[in-house]
Amino acid sequence: MIALKYILLIVGSYLIGSINFARILSRNVMHGDITKSGSGNPGTMNMLRTYGFKAGALTLLLDAIKGLVPALVGYFLFGGDGSAESYIGLYVGGLSAIVGHCFPVYYKFKGGKGVACVLGIFLVARPIAVLIFFVIAFIYLCIFDYAAIASFIFITALTIIEAFHFRGNMTIALLLFSIFFLTWFMHRQNIFRMLIGKENKVNLVASLKKLGKKKKKQ
Repeated sequence: MIALKYILLIVGSYLIGSINFARILSRNVMHGDITKSGSGNPGTMNMLRTYGFKAGALTLLLDAIKGLVPALVGYFLFGGDGSAESYIGLYVGGLSAIVGHCFPVYYKFKGGKGVACVLGIFLVARPIAVLIFFVIAFIYLCIFDYAAIASFIFITALTIIEAFHFRGNMTIALLLFSIFFLTWFMHRQNIFRMLIGKENKVNLVASLKKLGKKKKKQ
């Protein structure tokens, strides 16, 4: 029975994670193709660079929900009582959603980088810590314009906090490391571009100013 629960959780979470909202929004709302714009990555930051703040924010929200729902289902499926077992369910569901986001079956296994999904997962596990480090990452992005580093700050800090909370539990440690490794691995091209000084920047302040000007005109 427990094995069946895990199988259903993993498969269901993977299929949910495989839904790519950047592709859906760019084609059906913006009438474009995000995979052929900017960096080509179907994710939040490329949506922000290509279509503006609203599109980026909406993509972030939807992808975060995509990580949150499987994590929440996994948490309650295995007790929902704050036990290690319930958190294992949380991270199994969350990790499966990230794998789906990065390697979606619907799009020939070509997906995004999973940061927004991680945001949703940790919102279930550590909501206060998420809010704190989200603000820190947001401020960093506003000042320095490097989205990849903002993502690294966010993911690394939350992984360390959660690993410390469940220190001694090797299953949770392995799940956390898998999430951490996968998201960093998906940023390998960003890391290479940073090393050679050619990383793409995200001018968040400029995007917010453009949004403000549009509202004034309206």
